Amino acid sequence: MPRFKIQIQYDGSAYHGWQVQKSDRSVQGELEGALSTLSKGEKINVIGSGRTDSGVHALEQIAHFDWETDMDSCDIIPALNGNLPEDIRIQYCTVVPDDFHARFSAVKRHYVYRCRTDEYIMDRNNVWRTGPLDLNHLNQLAQKLVGEHNFTSFSKFNPEVENRICTIYISEWSNKDGIVNYRVAANRFLHHMVRYLVGTMVNVIQNKMSNSEFETLLKNPREDVQVFRAPAQGLFLEKVEYDGADNF
Repeated sequence: MPRFKIQIQYDGSAYHGWQVQKSDRSVQGELEGALSTLSKGEKINVIGSGRTDSGVHALEQIAHFDWETDMDSCDIIPALNGNLPEDIRIQYCTVVPDDFHARFSAVKRHYVYRCRTDEYIMDRNNVWRTGPLDLNHLNQLAQKLVGEHNFTSFSKFNPEVENRICTIYISEWSNKDGIVNYRVAANRFLHHMVRYLVGTMVNVIQNKMSNSEFETLLKNPREDVQVFRAPAQGLFLEKVEYDGADNF
């Protein structure tokens, strides 16, 4: 049975995250519903590279599914988009080997978090309106995150997750036209990890936490720490990387 890899862009504002929910709308649920329509009722499971939270967006989410069909990849894109709501769009589709897995084959994930520092309000549904930020100070904090660390202090505690060590490759803040972006890339992320990192760094800038307290959370990880979590609407899954031929 052919395995298809798709690249998806979505505005997560109206969805209760990626994962299928019993009663709430989800991105995975919409995709599986569209495939069910195309396959005349067949249940087709869509596996994503990761589970974005409620309200979080994606510029390039990756997923795969197995489907016995005569449709070409280029025909699947408009067919799916024609059965999806306007805030979810398939950008690319290709056939991949059976051993490709959208989640487990991924080697690096990139996120960007957008902060609005001026009074412009028209993008308020996809930024966190923080007011002025000290970019140099933010980058000093961000550089401390690069490398391999235990991020228990910066994630939602889950006793079922034993390994909380992640390797961060990129951690940097930049400013453009009133938007301060935080870009972070890692081999894996824990639940709410990016939002906790952003919220905590901004708290330091706003003098609600000291530099030493921030460093202590990183060097001495603790469970159920009460740190600030940045709002969901500013977070975007920017892209997912795979080795070699598995990249689009």
